[in-house]
Amino acid sequence: MLTLHHLEYSQSYRVLWLLEELGATYELKVYERDKQTRLAPADYKAVSPLGTSPVITDGDLNLAETSTIFDYILDQYPESPLRPAPHSAARTDYLFWFHAAQGSMMPMMLMSIVFQMLETRSPRLIRPLIKTVLGKASSAMVKPRMKLLLDKAEADLAATGWFAGDALSAADMMLSYPLESADSKGLLKNDYPNCRAWVQRIKQVSSYQSAKQKDGRPSAVFEM
Repeated sequence: MLTLHHLEYSQSYRVLWLLEELGATYELKVYERDKQTRLAPADYKAVSPLGTSPVITDGDLNLAETSTIFDYILDQYPESPLRPAPHSAARTDYLFWFHAAQGSMMPMMLMSIVFQMLETRSPRLIRPLIKTVLGKASSAMVKPRMKLLLDKAEADLAATGWFAGDALSAADMMLSYPLESADSKGLLKNDYPNCRAWVQRIKQVSSYQSAKQKDGRPSAVFEM
């Protein structure tokens, strides 16, 4: 049986949502973060040596990386509408956003968090200098890149309210983590009403709500 090894406050929530939407049979094993380091505990690292989330096991298979896990699971449900068929009108939008979620948006969100951590955890005497340097790096790269992505997301959502076609797809699920994180940080507040409406829309999906009940925790705060 497929087992989702679910680290609290992590990206594996998206896999939990996918399994719920598919009505899949699976086992859920939840791991709590170390209270001091906020990293994965030893028993989780025994399954995922890098300590990153998500990871699944299925018989002898041990598989990590969100997009890889999504493709592996969706391959077992070829009739699912969550992945638009090749040559369908929504296919290219699906492919773009499915991969942009991890390949473009998540790195910008992660870099922003790393900058914040470096600033708050640096020695007090050099903190102003660190803040200035990281602020310039953020203004030169992170913020402009994130703005381009959010501008495109806002424009693409204007058509149907979804990222690939006129209904929920796996691309929406992949984007849920970075866009919910962006929303929680106030990045969608003023200029992105379609994105904010989308965030509220996915929260009303029954499988999202059932996954949240099984997760049993508040919406993820961006952690790795």
